[in-house]
Amino acid sequence: MSSPTALQFLTDSETEAIHQATLRILWEVGVVLTHPEGREHLTGAGAVVHGDRVRIPPDLVEWAVAQCPRRVTLRGRGGQTVTLGDGSLSWHNMGGARDVYDPRTGTRRPATVQDVRDSARLLDALDSVTTVTPLFTPQDVPGSLMSLAMYRHTVSCTTKPVHGPGVQTAEEVRRIVRMASVIGPPEDVLTLGISPVSPLLFPDDVVGAILETARWGIPLGPLPCPIAGATAPLSLAGALAQQNAEVLASIVLAQLARPGLPVFYCGRLAMMEPRSGISVWGGVELGLASAATVQMGHRYGLPVNVYGFSTNAHTLDLQSGFERALNAVIPALAGADELSGIGEMAAGGMSSYAQMVCDNEMARSIQRLLRGFSADKDALAVEVIAAVMEGPRNFLGQRHTARHLRAGEILLSPLAERRPWEEWERTGREGMAERAQQEAERLLADHEVPPLAPEQERELDALTMHASNYLL
Repeated sequence: MSSPTALQFLTDSETEAIHQATLRILWEVGVVLTHPEGREHLTGAGAVVHGDRVRIPPDLVEWAVAQCPRRVTLRGRGGQTVTLGDGSLSWHNMGGARDVYDPRTGTRRPATVQDVRDSARLLDALDSVTTVTPLFTPQDVPGSLMSLAMYRHTVSCTTKPVHGPGVQTAEEVRRIVRMASVIGPPEDVLTLGISPVSPLLFPDDVVGAILETARWGIPLGPLPCPIAGATAPLSLAGALAQQNAEVLASIVLAQLARPGLPVFYCGRLAMMEPRSGISVWGGVELGLASAATVQMGHRYGLPVNVYGFSTNAHTLDLQSGFERALNAVIPALAGADELSGIGEMAAGGMSSYAQMVCDNEMARSIQRLLRGFSADKDALAVEVIAAVMEGPRNFLGQRHTARHLRAGEILLSPLAERRPWEEWERTGREGMAERAQQEAERLLADHEVPPLAPEQERELDALTMHASNYLL
């Protein structure tokens, strides 16, 4: 079986040049960091304080990267495990959408806790979704409780491995870890993504969250989100160097707090729309930046999670289809370990149930692309061709055809339109979006997720109530 080799958008010398630029940024420029414990960890290891910045020496960066395991494993409460870095491609949904889009009416509405639960159940049912991230930010929950509510209502509604929501404080980390312990050992069933603020800002809350995550041994995904031209240089190489510096500074902090902590390399570099200044999630430059991010993370031997399905489109239209497909295929072919974005719309501000179903099919198609095809003796089919030319002059009745069909040589699509015009017109002219919405509704009606034990539900409710009383 032959499959495509990884596309390389950076030469080895260009990758090394970005690495060397990163080391210069961290040592000559430094990161803005005032957290007392964070500074103590860094200066004790050779970093230098200069005003509100901490300058990190190259040898400390190299030491920290060397401490990271080369694989990260996450387990779901159903026993399913996903290992990032084992050579396979995993998929997860976007996280944190504020609104729900209804393709039937073309309108949107604020997401609720019920949408957190329903989206987790739908993602649990979709076969291409490998891990689940809390998808919606429920607007019927106070902001201080939002991350906790997102996690609590996701783990009840999927048995797949769960990436925790983005956290911003040490207190959020502690409370989500307590919730995860209801499901299993937190270091096995939870990962956390934490975002420094571009350019090169590490607020006290962010540093506290990184250190607390490390203390608990929770796999960490440093998650900078620079915007080229706004919060990072407009040049892709400069923006990648800055993003790399933000990731590596996070790794240094985490490894000083707990050497050997599992880390997966994340990058969310987007572009600025020059005419408006907004963040662009749909241009081909995003796919290019994601592919280069894969190369940078792999240069350090780390599993890499980047954007996959991404678009600025507000509907399930042509723009959405070509942007998300292009920006997923490019990093997939570059060798990404995990792609995000299933269900993403409107630059991360919105999602829809139909979009999740469409993306599940696109992910299946990309997996088929990565699988390639065989050119062995059976696949070359010389004898089959000879036999057909002596007989029926078509291949429909051949066992060879049935065998390769069963083996998945041709991917069957339940959503794409492949019928003649007359049949399509006779059955109502439905398109992919309409069929995806129907499939989402069917799955939500039929798919059952094994429930948590009653005592687990009670404990999660008690933890949620305690957090509500404390934080509110």
